[in-house]
Amino acid sequence: MLRRCAALGLVLGLLVLASPYLLAKDSKQDQQAKIRKSAQSTLKSLYKINPNAKAAVEKAAGYAVFSNFGMKILVAGGGSGKGVAVDNRTKREVFMKMVEVQAGLGFGVKKFNLVWVFETSQALDQFVNSGWEMGGQATAAAKADGQGASFQGALAVAPGVWLYQLTDKGLALELTVKGTKYTRDDDLN
Repeated sequence: MLRRCAALGLVLGLLVLASPYLLAKDSKQDQQAKIRKSAQSTLKSLYKINPNAKAAVEKAAGYAVFSNFGMKILVAGGGSGKGVAVDNRTKREVFMKMVEVQAGLGFGVKKFNLVWVFETSQALDQFVNSGWEMGGQATAAAKADGQGASFQGALAVAPGVWLYQLTDKGLALELTVKGTKYTRDDDLN
């Protein structure tokens, strides 16, 4: 029985990961427009919850906004999402995707949005051009010591890189990452 449940969980997890590709029948321009609209909606929600975040995003070298969906059934789970990274200086957009794989006991479905803020062009370039992998059971602490009010509610995930996670309940003050990879979406760029 446990093996069947594990197999079902694995199949459902793979379907979650493949869902953006199975359902993507819109044109490239339509997909880009949907991602831009979702990003603007996410930023609007963030600024409503945390008005100081607007200054942090605007003053940064760049930012990225992702909409994500994840599912976990028994021992397997996964997630996927799409987003856009924006260079504040040049206004250049790079469309990206993310996939997440997780193992461990659990059950649930989660929809959330992420806003990455990059203080330096180097951090933004690394995220966009090299991708970003996060793994293990890394949990980022919500601290903004020495950063003033701008990054209040954000998580420091690397030097010069801050992350806001929005759920339907508002800002999440903790982020547990399990095998997540962010890469350029060659189909949309």
